[in-house]
Parts: sequence; C-alpha cells; structure tokens
Amino acid sequence: MSTDASGVGAPATGLPGGLLTEIDHVAIAVRDLEAAITWYGEVFGATVAHREVVGSDGVEEALLKVADSYVQLLTPVRDDSTVARYLETRGEGIHHVGYRVADCAAALQAVKDHGGRAIDQAPRPGSRGTTVAFVHPKSAFGTLIELVEE
Repeated sequence: MSTDASGVGAPATGLPGGLLTEIDHVAIAVRDLEAAITWYGEVFGATVAHREVVGSDGVEEALLKVADSYVQLLTPVRDDSTVARYLETRGEGIHHVGYRVADCAAALQAVKDHGGRAIDQAPRPGSRGTTVAFVHPKSAFGTLIELVEE
C-alpha cells in the first residue's frame, strides 16, 4: 500500500486493463437455503434475482442482487458435493469470492503462469450462462476464487 501526500494509505494501482473487472459475488454456504433467503429478505430487504440448481457442482444457488454484484447463497443437493464437504468440515459461512473477468481463459492462464494452482484446468459452464474457473485457495492466500466471465 502506498501513501498519499497526507500520509493516508492509498491502494496500490494495478496494471491498466487488469484481468479482474469487478466482484461478481460472495458465496455463502448454508444448510437451509429457504431460511437464508428469508433472513436476507427480512433483515436487508434483499430479493432473489436468480435461482438455479447447478447439477455439475451439486448445489442450488440463490443470487441476491447487491448493486452490480451478488450475494450467492449455496446449499448442497448431493452429499458428495464440495459444498456439502465444506459445510461438514467448516460449517456455514463464506465459501468463495467470484471475480468478473473479460476472458476467463486468459485469467486462468495468468494464474497458472504465475505458479498458481487451478482447480479447473480449463474454463467451464457456470450458472446464469457464465463461463467459470476456480483457483485453489492454497494459491490465493487461503481464499477459493471463482473467475466469472459473463
């Protein structure tokens, strides 16, 4: 972090045309999707913008729109899904952060080029008609990252 003339911390600037364009979503693993949707609605007035079962990942998701991003509530629909295992070992909570990218393949390649560990070796279909790829948390300071191309 750099400091400006007043000594206040200012974020370091990335390269022009950086690969991450926005935060797409913050994913929260929950045991009871209906209860979580109800809680977010009652407490924050949030409504479901999109809901889908992603069979390939063994999850059901509900996306709650927050400005230009989402809170993604995830619950397993199969006992062998990664979210089911996550809930079993860690309990409910933040599961991953999804970043929007213009080109998922290029962003994934950048991770690999810098010695990062990719969970998906190539981009694949995601929810909402997106293209996605996951980066292993051991390569990203303990955070599971999803690259999301709309």
